[in-house]
Amino acid sequence: MTKPTPPSSRRATRRPKTRLAPQPRLRRTRRVWLVRSALALVALGLILTVWGALARHFAPSNNTSRTRFDAIIVLGAPADADGNPSPKELARVTEAVREYERGVAPRLILTGGAAYNRFVEARVMAQVAEAQGIPASDIYIEPRAMDTIQNACYSVRIMQDHGWHSAEVVSSGFHLARAGLIFKRLPLEWRTHAAPSLQDQSSAYQAAISTVETLKTVRYLVWTSWSEHCEPE
Repeated sequence: MTKPTPPSSRRATRRPKTRLAPQPRLRRTRRVWLVRSALALVALGLILTVWGALARHFAPSNNTSRTRFDAIIVLGAPADADGNPSPKELARVTEAVREYERGVAPRLILTGGAAYNRFVEARVMAQVAEAQGIPASDIYIEPRAMDTIQNACYSVRIMQDHGWHSAEVVSSGFHLARAGLIFKRLPLEWRTHAAPSLQDQSSAYQAAISTVETLKTVRYLVWTSWSEHCEPE
């Protein structure tokens, strides 16, 4: 007869159950959440980019049908490192001078502070305007604005101080969509007018500028329109 195996012997020969170590499971869970988070961020980025592109596409270019205005507002651009007008500045002022000579408005408001270097954009543009024949008495300098919101806000304050109520806004074409989104909030009759570029622009350059402006528009829609909200006094 076969002798039964003692309980102690059965315990000794029983194989232990294999259990999944918690460390690999935790690592897999973290990887899953990292992937999901990355996908969510990509999706959010795409949604915001589309929102910005649509906002630029449908941005208003005017809120009036008038063709004569109280002033021409020229939005600033940085001067070069030596204080000379950059091609963007020169293009904007030159076009504003043309509009002035066409009788669109009897005065210029040049707006822009030392946003990117030590040179005040409005003062550099004023020198260009005077060199092109605009009387100093018809030039109004706004030297404090650090961005487009402040360009608009501080220029409208100058207009309110003088009892002016309408303006043509001159800037580079790529800039005007975002400017339109900003000016539509202000108590002013306005239209935008693009300054032709003085430089040859490749398709790659135009695509890069459009991308940057779309991102700036997203930042405006999401953040700066509320955090930097500026009402004319």
